[in-house]
Amino acid sequence: MEFFRIHRTIPFMRHALVLNLISLITFVLAVFFIATRGFHLSIEFTGGTLMEVHYSQPAQVEEIRSAVTSLGYTDFQVQNFGTSQDVLIRLPVRSGETSAAQSDSVLSSLKAKAPDVELRRVEFVGPQVGRELVSNGLMALLCVVIGIMIYLGVRFEWKFAVAGVIANLHDVVIILGFFAFFQWEFSLAVLAGVLAVLGYSVNESVVIMDRIRENFRKQRKSSVREVINSAITQTISRTVITHGSTQMMVLSMFFFGGPTLHYFALALTIGIWFGIYSSVFVAAALAMWLGVKREDMLKPVKKDDDPAAELLG
Repeated sequence: MEFFRIHRTIPFMRHALVLNLISLITFVLAVFFIATRGFHLSIEFTGGTLMEVHYSQPAQVEEIRSAVTSLGYTDFQVQNFGTSQDVLIRLPVRSGETSAAQSDSVLSSLKAKAPDVELRRVEFVGPQVGRELVSNGLMALLCVVIGIMIYLGVRFEWKFAVAGVIANLHDVVIILGFFAFFQWEFSLAVLAGVLAVLGYSVNESVVIMDRIRENFRKQRKSSVREVINSAITQTISRTVITHGSTQMMVLSMFFFGGPTLHYFALALTIGIWFGIYSSVFVAAALAMWLGVKREDMLKPVKKDDDPAAELLG
């Protein structure tokens, strides 16, 4: 399906060197900020107090957030749990204050606005659980990266595979760099967003690489640069449709999903745009610089399979 058709090939590779230098600088800065500033980990990773409260009427989540904020908390989470009447509150650890004291002060603040609120349970999540979540999350990320490397290695010639892997890792590191630089809260939802971006980005790379491989077989008189430019131009309509529709959905989560989905949608937004950029200018350019050529796409003909040899024999 094509939303529009471009009849003139756009010379994307003309500015590939400059754009990849900018990309390299951005990548190095992202690694620098990750190493020096680290991440602002959420309560899920650092540990804290977990409260479950119940209301007789649908809970007003924004009022609950306002009540918790009035107690001096800044890094906390409030979300519906199961039904619209049940709410889960996660509070960070406070030095010199026990979980019981935290829950009592929060419950008193909530009762001032809604006397019918009922405390269902209070739990303390220790930092050990947070460390396990960090290690499990990193293991999940590593497994996804390895899976993508294996898939690209089987699906494409090695030059395409290497270019695709580097481009996808480029997207992940830059997303993490944004979160490290701005010290945005890094939660399990954000990690899920990073994993989603990996799959989304590799899909875009595969589409472009497939078209490049197809054009190598069709455009036998064109140069490598011309084949890559035409392949990217031919997939622009598909890119606009898929990424545009996805971005509209992500923006709806960003603006209307509340604080729970805010950083998840932000990670997806960064990943979608950098995924387009890396698939076009990083993956394609790297494959070109690695020396991909038409012969890499064509299987050599065996002598036994040569029809002329069979007739002469």
